[in-house]
Amino acid sequence: MTQLSRFILLCLISVSLMTVSFVAHAERIKDIASIQGIRKNQLVGYGLVVGLNGSGDKTAFTEQSLKNLIKGFGINLPAGENISVKNSAAVIIHADLPPFLKQGQTIDVTVSSMGDAKSLRGGSLLMSALKGADGKVYAMAQGNLIVGGLAADGADGSKITVNTPSVGRIPDGATVERAVPSPFTRVGPIVFNLHEPDFTTIDRLVKAINSSIGPRTAIALDAASAQVRSPIDLTQKVAFVSMLENLVVEPAETAAKVIINSRTGTVVISRQVRVTPAAVSHGSLTVTITENAQVSQPNPGAAGATTVVPQTNVEVSEDGQKMFVFNPGVTLNQIVRAVNQVGAGPSDLVAILEALKSAGALKAQLIVI
Repeated sequence: MTQLSRFILLCLISVSLMTVSFVAHAERIKDIASIQGIRKNQLVGYGLVVGLNGSGDKTAFTEQSLKNLIKGFGINLPAGENISVKNSAAVIIHADLPPFLKQGQTIDVTVSSMGDAKSLRGGSLLMSALKGADGKVYAMAQGNLIVGGLAADGADGSKITVNTPSVGRIPDGATVERAVPSPFTRVGPIVFNLHEPDFTTIDRLVKAINSSIGPRTAIALDAASAQVRSPIDLTQKVAFVSMLENLVVEPAETAAKVIINSRTGTVVISRQVRVTPAAVSHGSLTVTITENAQVSQPNPGAAGATTVVPQTNVEVSEDGQKMFVFNPGVTLNQIVRAVNQVGAGPSDLVAILEALKSAGALKAQLIVI
C-alpha cells in the first residue's frame, strides 16, 4: 500500500468516526417532540368485582350496588333484607385511551379496590362504563383480573401480604365505544412541541426540516414549538409527517444542574457542571454522652437512705480535617474524584455542594426534589 493510499484510508476512517460520533448524539424528531393535540385521554369508571374467596369488602355502597344490579335483572329483594358482600368488592377502574383508537379496539384497564377488600385475586369485573372528563362514555370494561399481590390470614391472627393484592389489571379489558376526534385530520399546519423546551434545539429542528423539505416550511414559535406547513390531502399528510418524524436533530446540551433527592440522599450531577477556584475542608465532629449510675448507701447504723447518683461523661472527638482544592474549570470527573478521595458520603456531598453554591463557586442550578 502506497503512502497516498494509507493517507486516504486514514482520512476515511476519521470521517467515519466523526459520523458515528455525530449520529450517537443525534435524535429523531419523534423521540424529542410530539405533535400538538395528539395525546392520550384518561378514562375512569366505577364497577363491581365478584367471585372473590371471602376477601371482599363490607361497605354499604358495595351492598347497595349489588342490590341495584340484581334489581336490574328483575329480582326484587324483600324490604330490609341484607345480602352478604364478602365475595364482592366495589372498585374504581381507570385507563388511558391512546390517540387514533377507533370503535371496537381494546385497551388495558387497572382495577383498584375503593373499600376494605383484602384481595381482588380470582375476581371478575362486571360490565362497567368508562367516562372521560366530559362525562361521556368512551369504553366498556369487563373481564377477569390479574393480581400480582397475595394476602393470607391465619387463625391465630397472623397474616402475610405480598405486593398489593387490592389492585389488579385486565389486559385488553375494555372495548372502545366512542373515538376521540383528532385535530390531525383538520386542514392547516401542524405544530411540533419539544418534550424539553430549548431555544437551541428548536432552532436546529427548524433548520433540519427546512433543509430537507424546503425554505420556510417550518418556523419556530418559541422555545418549545415549531409550526410546519403540511399538505391538505390527508394521505399525503400522513406520509409527510412520517418523513418529518424520522429526520435527525442534534439536541442542545442541557443546562448545568445538580439534582439532590433529600429523602434518599441521591445526588446526580450533569456533565456541564463547573466549579471555579475554591478550597473545601471536610471533617466531622462527634459528641458522645454516657450515663453511669452510682449507688450511694449510708454506713450501718447511720441515718439516711440509699440513693442513686447519676454521673455523666461527655467526650468530643473530631476526625482529621481534610482539604482539597478545585482549580479553574473543574469537570464532573474531577469533582467526583476529589470528593471520593476524602471519603465523603451522600450527606457530606450535599453539604459540600450547598456550601459551594453559597460561595458562588458552583456554576450550576442546585435543585432539591
